[in-house]
Amino acid sequence: MRRLVLVAGAFLCFSALADNAHQPVRKWTLLDQNDKAYTLDDEAQVLLVARSMAAAKLVNAAIEDAPAGYLESRHMIYVADIEKMPSVIKLVAVPAMRSANYRILLDRDGRVAGEYNGDRESVQWLALKGGAVVQEKRFTDGAALKQAIAERPQP
Repeated sequence: MRRLVLVAGAFLCFSALADNAHQPVRKWTLLDQNDKAYTLDDEAQVLLVARSMAAAKLVNAAIEDAPAGYLESRHMIYVADIEKMPSVIKLVAVPAMRSANYRILLDRDGRVAGEYNGDRESVQWLALKGGAVVQEKRFTDGAALKQAIAERPQP
C-alpha cells in the first residue's frame, strides 16, 4: 500500500511538471513611446531589455543611426523599463523618445521587465522561441551590442 501511495504521488508530481512545461508563455502588452500597443507574439525572436538610463543609452548608441524598421526587420523588440524613472524626468524623457526612429516599448510599472530577472547595469538580450526565453546574453558595451544586432540575420 505504501508503494502504491508513493508511485501515485510521484506520478502526480511528474504530471504537474509536464503540464507546466506545456503551458503557453504569458503574452503581455505594452505601449510604445507613441502610445501604440504591442503584444508579444511568436514572431518576436529577440527581446532587448534596458532597466536604466545607462542601459538605454547603450541601446540608443547601437541603433540610433539605423534606418526605421531596423529592429523589426530582425524580429527584435526593445523594452525600456521606466518604472524607477522619477515622474518629473518622465515628463521630459517620454516625449523626447518620440523622435527616435525605432520603437521603444515602455514598461511603466516594471511588470514585464521584472519577469526576465535582469540587472540595471546591462542590456539584456533574450532570444525567444514562441515567446519563451531560450537564451540570454548581457551587454555593457554599445559597440558590442551594435555588432551583435548587425550580425543578426534578417529572416
